[in-house]
Amino acid sequence: MPKPWPLISSTVDKSYSVFSVRTDTACCPRTGQEHDFYVLQSPDWVNVIPLTPDEQVVMVRQYRHGTHGICLEIPGGLAKPGDSVEDAARRELLEETGYEASEFIFLGSARPQPAIFANESVTYLARDVRRVRVPQLDETEDIEVVLVSLSDIPDMIRRGEITNAMVILAFYWYFMGGETQE
Repeated sequence: MPKPWPLISSTVDKSYSVFSVRTDTACCPRTGQEHDFYVLQSPDWVNVIPLTPDEQVVMVRQYRHGTHGICLEIPGGLAKPGDSVEDAARRELLEETGYEASEFIFLGSARPQPAIFANESVTYLARDVRRVRVPQLDETEDIEVVLVSLSDIPDMIRRGEITNAMVILAFYWYFMGGETQE
């Protein structure tokens, strides 16, 4: 049975605007040998499935530099220091789309890639969203807001029109009707 590896040392090597790189030295309990591991530390991520009263999902189409392509996603972003993840979800929905909702329902949280990331990705459902202003985009955002019928989402995932794993997971939680513990 695997056991946790005792941590010998941990240092932050370099910090960037959205993550920092940490080097952990840990000891393998099976062999007693020390190994270095590189961990990306990032604030928790939030995602929102915003639903209009007529079952339209408010989505964002945006350029993603990692893949050098345009992605269709739900609104989301990083939790800022002092924010609760729900506050961050509300802020990201309003900033990216100009929509807001009175009701936010926790759908689930997951570790995006525990081998190298130390954060969580948390997803909320925002019901009965309404547009209240124009989006307020960050300098690195170029977003088109689009409405997509909720009933079309599963086929869009199957056809590869929605490819972000955290967005697919968010819709899995929604369509499975299950909530995980926060």
